[in-house]
Amino acid sequence: MFAFRAKGCILFNQGLSVVLDDDFREKAVSVSAMENLPVRKTIGEEKIMSDFKELTSGNKPFKKAYVAVMLWFVGRAIQAASRVDKQVKSEFEKLPEGFTFCLGVLPNGPYMIIGKNKKGRVKYLGWKPGNRRIDLTMKIKSLEAAILMFTFQESTAVATARDRIIVDGEVPHACAIVRVLDIGEVYLLPKCIAVFAVKRYPVWSFGRKYVGRIRIYFRSIVGY
Repeated sequence: MFAFRAKGCILFNQGLSVVLDDDFREKAVSVSAMENLPVRKTIGEEKIMSDFKELTSGNKPFKKAYVAVMLWFVGRAIQAASRVDKQVKSEFEKLPEGFTFCLGVLPNGPYMIIGKNKKGRVKYLGWKPGNRRIDLTMKIKSLEAAILMFTFQESTAVATARDRIIVDGEVPHACAIVRVLDIGEVYLLPKCIAVFAVKRYPVWSFGRKYVGRIRIYFRSIVGY
């Protein structure tokens, strides 16, 4: 009895597989036949396709100009701070001779290039990387991400944590430059704004904060 039932199950399964195989085969033939049929577009579809235009992203000239001005001023401020602030000067002294770094926005800029010459002096080198040898590159992934940083809605540390910045270079060098950028922002910005731009607002003496700020602003505008 049990043997008969088992055999019946086997026969039933074999018959079901044959039926299913025939059904799948018929459907496959019908699908392949439909694929070979010519596709006819209606007049409405053809009109829609002819009216379709490929859209490209805007250049956002005002935002780009704002970021370019900010990078220009920050670059000159870092050059000034390296002559005024002892901590900034110490950070650059630890970097190798001829060190150059670039901070910019993808895909087409603007950029800020700062270098250290053989005499150890830090100088703002402009906004065109050109064929310069760059030791450290920090690229903001988009113009919108740059706007968040330079309207001081995000600090450099937060932007890095949110994967908005690509860093190409040595990690210790990148950390040193981030510290320099934070010091520069503390000098340039009032405290009510700077607290959002830096990871931790420092406690400085009156002379360093206010006298140093005046000196850095003056040097940044004059350019030395």
